[in-house]
Amino acid sequence: MQPSSTIRPRDRDAILQALSAGVVPRTGLRHIQVGRAAEIAALVRDIDRIADQGSSIRFVIGEYGAGKTFFLNLVRLIALERKLVTIHADLAPDRRLHASAGQARALYAEALRNMATRTKPEGGALGSVVERFVSDAVKEAQEAGLPVERVIDRRLAPLQEEVGGYDYAVVLKAYWRGSENGNEALKAAALRWLRGEFSTRIEARQALGVRTIVDDGNVYDALKLLAAFVRLAGYGGLFVVFDELVNLCKLQSAHARNQNFEQILRILNDVLQGNVRGLGLVLGGTPEFLLDTRRGLYSYQALQSRLAENAFAKGGLIDLSGPVIRLQGLTPEDMLVLLSNVRSVFAGGNPEKQLVPDEALAAFMEHCNDRIGEAYFRTPRNTVRAFVQLLAVIEQNRDADWRGLLGQVEVPKDLQDDETASGPDIVTAATPDDDLVSFRL
Repeated sequence: MQPSSTIRPRDRDAILQALSAGVVPRTGLRHIQVGRAAEIAALVRDIDRIADQGSSIRFVIGEYGAGKTFFLNLVRLIALERKLVTIHADLAPDRRLHASAGQARALYAEALRNMATRTKPEGGALGSVVERFVSDAVKEAQEAGLPVERVIDRRLAPLQEEVGGYDYAVVLKAYWRGSENGNEALKAAALRWLRGEFSTRIEARQALGVRTIVDDGNVYDALKLLAAFVRLAGYGGLFVVFDELVNLCKLQSAHARNQNFEQILRILNDVLQGNVRGLGLVLGGTPEFLLDTRRGLYSYQALQSRLAENAFAKGGLIDLSGPVIRLQGLTPEDMLVLLSNVRSVFAGGNPEKQLVPDEALAAFMEHCNDRIGEAYFRTPRNTVRAFVQLLAVIEQNRDADWRGLLGQVEVPKDLQDDETASGPDIVTAATPDDDLVSFRL
């Protein structure tokens, strides 16, 4: 087993609490190991391209339990380390890429609320990004002896060529005035406009004097403007993560589905033709979202031709140069390393404090294979939960013997009835410093 470094109690508790609750730990990623090196390397190249004023789009496709959500979170953390600004949101019935009743604007607003930077990875970073831009403009104005508003106009001049770009300068000057005069309401209005929270142009004009807002028809244009703005604010670019795109397949209206697919096609064409700078998008979905010829992306001929798999990538060969990345499930080797590192987390990284020996890991895997079968590799969330519970009992009852406890672990009913049950998953991936990680989603 790979040795582990000492784990701080705070990180240990955060990891164990997350694993027990079925969510992704926000700290201590390096302490749990397993690999998805090729896929991560492909996304890191994309991130570097974005930071070099390029663009990228990826469709991350995997079955329930293959680890899409964690993979997307991990890639987003790597983007933060590379000094990009990230935004993320899940699609839902009231949030989608194209709509006419506010659902697209709701997706944009949710993503902006989740904006993160390296110094503020938890989200809510829009105010910090705007403050950085305005502070730099004030400093430049003082050094050059110019009015601050003139400097803001000059710095934002590249945006005025884009749709809605002129209003960016109006809004940011309003933010500066609010900051200068202690007008918190004006600052809040500026941030609301940037987040796409104004529902009518009249309301925005009364608050800020602008004539445009982010609405259902210009969400993608707003993303391009935002990507340009964060670069002007001193960041490497904008990294957008949208998950749960399978919700598009669930739209009852074929017209609504096609409108969303047309928006995806527009984005795909823009990126592949090099018409976008400093913008990367990663879209997560199930094989149904991609392959269904009646409701999925393959039902739209133009997308099917662009997203078709490489015909030469057969027999175990892979091709990660195209837009689609197919995630596979865990291997038995991955599971063994995962269990080993969960054990190490319980011990705080100290091998002398490990609660069970190596033979217990192999016995636990055999037990799961006998009780659950192949599904414990494909959707191993319940397996890890059982292992965490086993170690928790041993930790609190030092007289307990793992051999006796092992027979008490029951098969979760959802795996008895439905091996493809969805929900929080375990996924494996490589961290930015090449550690191998695996987490419950």
